[in-house]
Amino acid sequence: MTRLISAALVSTALMAAPGFAADPQAVVSHYADLAAAKYADSLTTAHRLQEAVAALIAAPSDATLAEARAAWVAARVPYQQTEVFRFGNAIVDDWEGRVNAWPLDEGLIDYVATGSAVNEDNGLATLNVIATPAFTLSGRQIDASVITPELIADSLHEADGIEANVASGYHAIEFLLWGQDLNGTGPGAGARAFTDYLQGDGCTNGQCDRRAAYLMAATDLLVSDLEFMAAAWAEGGEGRAAVTADPQAGLLAMLTGMGSLSYGEQAGERMKLGLMLNDPEEEHDCFSDNTHNSHYYDGIGIRNVYLGSYTRIDGTVLSGPSLSDLVAEAQPTVDAQLKAELDASVAALAAIKAAAEGGFAYDQMLEPGNAEGERLILVAVDALITQTASIERAVGALGLSQIDFEGSDSLDNPSAVFQ
Repeated sequence: MTRLISAALVSTALMAAPGFAADPQAVVSHYADLAAAKYADSLTTAHRLQEAVAALIAAPSDATLAEARAAWVAARVPYQQTEVFRFGNAIVDDWEGRVNAWPLDEGLIDYVATGSAVNEDNGLATLNVIATPAFTLSGRQIDASVITPELIADSLHEADGIEANVASGYHAIEFLLWGQDLNGTGPGAGARAFTDYLQGDGCTNGQCDRRAAYLMAATDLLVSDLEFMAAAWAEGGEGRAAVTADPQAGLLAMLTGMGSLSYGEQAGERMKLGLMLNDPEEEHDCFSDNTHNSHYYDGIGIRNVYLGSYTRIDGTVLSGPSLSDLVAEAQPTVDAQLKAELDASVAALAAIKAAAEGGFAYDQMLEPGNAEGERLILVAVDALITQTASIERAVGALGLSQIDFEGSDSLDNPSAVFQ
């Protein structure tokens, strides 16, 4: 299926010419093509992660663990660029928590360090299902003697209705590959040893067979979930049908996703909140210290939906009719301003990425009194807020109904954060 999707998208890209005078139907159809390409790439990289995890389990070593970690980081690149499809598309919102929910009470899944902070509002925060083959949940006896994707999805994920009980998705896999990051705002990521996966002699921290089973099941489940979403945006899929049936509603979905991710989700919950609290636990990819990449590719995702362009994992560029084309025809000054602001936010996020890759990790930027870290984050936060105002102007330029973008207490009501 993936090859067929890719072929169709390449032909669309070849037919699209720069400066194409777009109409709403063409724009929303191309938006669906972008979604199909991004989810197809996310699925491809998840398959590569699945292969690397299988290799780690078959022959645990420093090398196979490093390869699995590298595959996880690579898988985040296309996936983070899909986050802009949230908020405006119900099918994505209903599904997203299965693959990218955070933060998580990792003690639900595996051992945690003695003295780690425990969520007192979550009775399952230290369950450690890897070491617990049977337990009671909401008065029901759960047989966890065999760890399967179904056990994770149907019994563990958001158990007892508690959002912090994240049992599936990228961040559960991240925890199993890196372990806890116990460095606070100091240098260093999680340091799980490959010996946590050794079978028999040499196994560290016990239950290596069940830990391997959980990691494999969680990775298989991620692949299955991405298969569902890739199909939803392929020809005849539910996601594609929803945005193309009514072009005006489709345009609203596009702008809602851009504005909500830009403002409440990224500028607010993922960036400003952590800085206000100086808390590395609020870091998005907190086990791997990969947050700089997740923030950056979220920003890229917002921009490429507006411009109607996406660079695929094989290096090919998919481009076509865009929101920018429509806004430029209606109000050229609004289009020019928004494009400049999108470039500015991507540049600010790229500065964070460059600093992290130079050894100044995102959690170190959150250290109290770290002026350079605060500056880097606030420049990006301000740029994301600024572009959100222009996204609102684009809504008006197209004569669309007013949109309520996702908010955040850290931006709208800062005093509430500390109550």
